[in-house]
Parts: sequence; C-alpha cells; structure tokens
Amino acid sequence: MPIFAQYEANNDDSRGTASLFLNALKTALNQYEPDSDEFRRVGSIVSTAIERTLDHYESDNTDQNSGSRALGALFIANLVAMGLGAWVSRRNAPPIPEQIEDSDGEPLVTGEQIRAGKKAFQATGLMNQGSILGNGAYFGTDLTADALELKATWMRHYYARERGASSFENLDDDGQISVRARVETELDEASGPTAQYSPAEVDAHRHIRQQYVDRYYEGDAARGIPSRFVDTKTQARRIADFALWTAWIAHADRPGANHSYTNDWPYVPAAGNRPTSQSLLWSSVSVILLVAGGGIAVWAHQTLDLAEPATEKIDVPRPDDLSITPSQRATARYIPVAGILFSVQTLLGALLAHYHVERTGFFGIFEAIDVDIVSLVPFTAARTWHLNLAILWITTLWLAGGLFLPGLLTDHEPRFQAQGITALLGAIVVATVGAFVGVWLGIQGVFDPLSESDLWWWIGNEGLEYLEVGRLWKLLLLVGFVGWTGLVVRGVAPLLQRESRSGIGHLLVYAGGSIALLFGASMLYRPETNIAVTEFWRWWVVHMWVEGAFEFFMVAVVSLALVSMNLLEEVDAERAIRFEVFAIMGAGVIGVSHHYWWIGLPDLWVPIGTTFSTLEFIPIVFVLYRALGEYRSFAAQGREFPYSVPFLFIVGATVWNFVGAGVLGFFLNLPVLNYYEHGTFLTLAHSHAATFGAFGLLALGLGVYILRVVTPEAVWNPTWFRRSFWLANAGLAIMVFASLLPVGFLQLKTVYEEGFAAARDVEFYDRPLVQKLSWARLPGDTLIIASAITFTIASIRHLFAEGDSVRSRPNPT
Repeated sequence: MPIFAQYEANNDDSRGTASLFLNALKTALNQYEPDSDEFRRVGSIVSTAIERTLDHYESDNTDQNSGSRALGALFIANLVAMGLGAWVSRRNAPPIPEQIEDSDGEPLVTGEQIRAGKKAFQATGLMNQGSILGNGAYFGTDLTADALELKATWMRHYYARERGASSFENLDDDGQISVRARVETELDEASGPTAQYSPAEVDAHRHIRQQYVDRYYEGDAARGIPSRFVDTKTQARRIADFALWTAWIAHADRPGANHSYTNDWPYVPAAGNRPTSQSLLWSSVSVILLVAGGGIAVWAHQTLDLAEPATEKIDVPRPDDLSITPSQRATARYIPVAGILFSVQTLLGALLAHYHVERTGFFGIFEAIDVDIVSLVPFTAARTWHLNLAILWITTLWLAGGLFLPGLLTDHEPRFQAQGITALLGAIVVATVGAFVGVWLGIQGVFDPLSESDLWWWIGNEGLEYLEVGRLWKLLLLVGFVGWTGLVVRGVAPLLQRESRSGIGHLLVYAGGSIALLFGASMLYRPETNIAVTEFWRWWVVHMWVEGAFEFFMVAVVSLALVSMNLLEEVDAERAIRFEVFAIMGAGVIGVSHHYWWIGLPDLWVPIGTTFSTLEFIPIVFVLYRALGEYRSFAAQGREFPYSVPFLFIVGATVWNFVGAGVLGFFLNLPVLNYYEHGTFLTLAHSHAATFGAFGLLALGLGVYILRVVTPEAVWNPTWFRRSFWLANAGLAIMVFASLLPVGFLQLKTVYEEGFAAARDVEFYDRPLVQKLSWARLPGDTLIIASAITFTIASIRHLFAEGDSVRSRPNPT
C-alpha cells in the first residue's frame, strides 16, 4: 500500500501532520500586521497553493502514486511560495536613490556611483575578506556595520565641534545626551528617490571615503590588506559609497514602518539600532512551534510504521560476488580526484586560519624567501578557493555515488556510459582550473569592474560567497549538472521502466535533477542588481541546495546503498524516503527565509522564516534516528561485515548533521539571538559542522563504499580509511568546540556590550584570549589535513590495486 494511502488508512486524523505546515504559515500571516494589502494577497495565494496540495493528497490517497504526487505538489507549492516571495521582495527592495544631496541641494553621490561600488566590491572579492549586511567572511570588518558605526561617530564629532568641544568624548554629560539624540533622530529619517544629507552626514561621508582610500588603496597590514588591494582611489571611494548606502538602508526607516529596511540590524547603539519587538515575539513563537511540531511529527512517524534496516544477521553480498560494469570502474576514478581537491582545500583552510593570527605571513616562511604571500595569495583568493573546493570535492563524490549505485540494482550498462562518465570528470577538472584562475585574475585587478566591459563578471570573480566564480564557469557547471542527471537517468532506465513514479530509481533522479534546477537560480541576477535582491537569489541556491536538494539526495543515496546491501527492502526504502523528504520540503525550502531578515527585504520574512526555520529541526531528528537504526543494522552483521568503514562515515555524517544543522542551526535561528550573532564565529561553527561534518563525511563514505565494491577483497585494506575517519572527526571536534564556538561566544558578548562593529574589528581579534583560541585550531586543522591526505593516498593505492583484476561484465552490444 503506498505510503500516504497507508497513512490515511491508519488514522483518519493523519492529515494533521501535513496540515501543520499550512497552519504554521497561516498563523504567521494572520498575526503579522503588514502595511500593505499586497502582503495579504501574496499570503492568501501561498496558503491556497499549499491547501490545494493537501486536498489533492487527501482525495488521491488510494492511487499507488499518491505519495510521489503529494511530494511533487508540495515541491511546486514551495516554488510558488518562493516565486511570489521573489516578486514581493523585488518590489519592496530598498531603493537606490538617483542621487544623495547635501543640505544645499548639491549632489554628493549618485545611484550610478553606488552601483559601481557594488561592482568593485564583488570584483575585488571583498565578500571573502569581510562581509556586507553580515554575509561573507569574518576575517575583515562588516562593511555595513563599519560604515554605520563610523558615520555615527563622525556625526557626533561634528556636532561636538559645533558646541566648541574637540570631540564627542570631551562633551559634558548633558551635551553627550543631546548629541546622541540628535544623531539618532537624523539617522531615522525616512528615505525617498532623492535623499538629502545633513551637514553632519556629508562630513561623515567624506571622512569615510578617505578612510576607505587609506585602507583599501594604500593598504592596512593590521587588517591583512595589501597595498593597492584595489587598483585606484576611485574604486576605493565607490566601495565606500556602496558601504554607506548599505548603512543608510540599515538606519533609514522603511516608509510606513518604525524600523529600517534591515529591521534595525546591525546592532549599533550609536545609530539607534536595536532589536525590534517582532524579533522578540517570533523567538517565543519558534519555541512553541518546535515543541508542537516535534510532537506531531513523532506521532506521524509512528503512525506510518516505517521499516528499520535489518538488525538480524543476514546474507550481505560480498564485493567479490558483484559484477562491475565499465561505467562503475570509470566512476571509481572520481574518488582520488576528489581526495586531491579535499587535500588542497584543507591546506588552504590552514593558511586562512593562520592569517587570523599572523595577518601578513605564514610562520615567517615566505618572508625568509622574500615572497609577499598576502599579495600573491590574499585572504580573499584563498577563501574563495577554500569554499569552492569544499563544494567541488563533496559534489564530485556525490556525483560518483549517483552514477555508481544504480548499477548494483540492475544488469544494465548503457552504450558509451563509461565514456560519458570519464568526459564529465574531465569537464569538472577543466571548469575548476578555469574558474580558479579567473577568480585569481579578478582579485588581482586584471579586469576593471568600472569599465564598460563586464569581462570581470563573465570569466573573473563574480564575488558572491559560495557563488564566486564567473558566469561562464557557472553555465558550464550547470551544463555539467544536467549532463550528470542524464547519465543517472540512463543508468537507472530499467528501474524507471518497471517501477512506479514513486520508486527508488525515480526518487534518485528527482534528487539529482533538483540540484541542477536550484543551481539555475544563480543565473537570475546581474552586477547592477540591487544587493538585497542579489542576496535573495544567492541564498535560494545555497540554502535550498543544503536544506532541500542535498538533504533529499543524502536520504535517497543512503537508502539506495542499504538496498544494495540487502539491509533494507526496496519498498521500505521508498516509503522512508518519501516520509523524510516530505518533512524536509515542508520546512526546509521555505526555511531559507531566515536568511532574509537583515538584508533589506520585506519584514514579512521574519514570521515566515521563524516558523519554517524552526520546523527544519524536525526532519534532522528523524535522519539521526534513522542513522542509529542503520548503525544497529551494521553492528548486527559482526566483524565480517564487508562495508563497515563506509557505514562509519555515513553514521558519523548524520551525527554531525544533527549537531551542526540541527542543534546549532536551531539555536542560531531564534530571531532575537540571530540579530546579535549574525556575522560572528557562531555561524562559522555551524557551517563547518554542518557542511564538512554532515555532507563531507557522507561524501567520503560514498567514496569508500565505491572503492570497497570495485576492489578485490584480497587487496582491500580498510586501515587507512578508518584512520581518515577518526582523524577527520577528532579534527573537526577540536576546531568547532575548542576554537570556533568559544570565539563566537566571546564575539556575542562583545556585540551585547559594545555593538556589532566592535565584535568584528581587528582589535577584537587581537585580544590575547581570542589569539589563544585561534591558535587552538592548529591541532584540529592538522588532523583534518592528515585525514584528507590519508584518504587521498588510500584512494590512489586501492584504485591501482584494483587494476585489471576487477570483475567485469561483457561490454554492451
């Protein structure tokens, strides 16, 4: 009986689980008091779309494909909701004034200059040196908070000089109170198509422009910024104009509201920015939703009576008993390539960590040989490569898993499949080299972002965190994802023909196809696009990959692996996948909206983001529960179980997913806490635990599983892979719990006491305790590097050992 049909048969009230998501959204929309009927219309459309999804599911519960149809309808409802959200966000994005005038009506800065500053900010990679609106790297300052803090400070000094004092600090108490109030009042004034600055704001703007010239053109060794980081003083001034515009949307009230476009983020007391009442309200609601949603979801899980992996000792197929196709043998070559990318990525990570304690060198090594390492490989370039290599090696192993596993369930070897798989691997290598060279050339200023040409954006450095590579390379990657999906479809063709649309082969194709589909959102913005709208689409890709496509793919691939080992029946795997993916899609996709709270998008996203981000925790708990069942299954097979090492990686990945994405993710997604911690090392701890701990370890487990299957048992040696597993886990634990989290909590304390700008200033990082905690990463980094190198060497050794002795099927005729 199909999963949702059984769900209806077991309990007449079972529709309540799915209705949880609709009711949560309705609650958010009804309690929210928008200033425009537009928000209510959009909310009504979204609610209707989801309600029709549930009605379709309820009326079609006797059809064998009802589960997949409900999933498809829910996926479409998510896209409808987010598509309407994109429309509303674009219409209500903070305006870029045609010009900003001084008190005499003379132009100070134009909209074109602000847009030019955004281009220079992206092209030079500043989002991977510091951050904007809290998003980016945490090595440098956050330009929004920095500009706002400096603006308030210079305005205070201006009015202090009017009162005859040399600085604000030299005023008496009454004078300081009066100046504070005057500055806050001026900064709260509403915006319009042409903004007008007071004389104090004009004075502050000109001072900050000069400070940015000194910092980014002349260089600032204390901040790790080399001389001539930007090519001209004009570029530095335009970057200042852009940063000051983001500060402007952070302090100027949104029309019709009593808070700024960014919901009064960042916390800069001098500018009057403090958490809004909405942040406090929805933080309370999120706790209630978690408890209620968790209880209902547990009841649903028990109602469905999902099968667990076998815990009795069963006849697991030995690797030597399996036939290996030429395409599977070709897929095994992906593993050492991914290992090499992994190793380089960890070495760059060590360089980045060291830059935090020695901002212009590396243990004095490069100074001794007269090499200016900070100019040759600035933090911006190293971090861009580090992030993109992480995505690439994880994705490479996942691609390999999607290509390899279907062959274990069918006797099908499509013609030229092996050649296609090899060509795809070659394309990945070429695109990687081209993209990384383009990024470096862009950061080095080879392409002028202020010129008429957009060459910097096409082949250089697009400059947006996680999506830095030029548009040409993105298009090639998109073509690669589509090609990979086509290869997967060819591999599972026999399954697709004999099973229903909710079968495991179809689910694998859906999961793979969603990766390409969601990556397409990275094509929906251009250099001149408003940064708030750009960030909408950037997070669409980044978050929906992680919380949507990657989670979906993770569940599908692990289930497929269990089926191939005879530990789980195919029909039970399909039911489990549908349940978990329904929960993931019901919360995780729209949950992207918690990234929209502080970047200038409509504050409608605060209640919606709180609701669905809270519910994201629930499917992660089920994934952990499922992993524990898988571990019991693995332990029951005894020491002779041939796939023990891959299982170690898979179970370890799920534990880290619970810690990083679940515990830390929920903790950081409380709006009032996120207001203070956004852009701190707490986010860094969350991202490392979730990305490397969850998706990285799972990818390594898939790689080990592939090598285990293709390697003859006579030459298989699991020792090196087991060492790699424990080295990676120990290193990550040290990094997260001995360094990143403690520094993050110190930053959080500093934000509470001094404001966000102080927590991201170089003076904070130079504090003795913060320096010691930064050095505490060294053992963890070393262990992770050792894990990567160990994995790579073991992969190469086993691939060569496999050689011509691999069992093979006849080539297709």
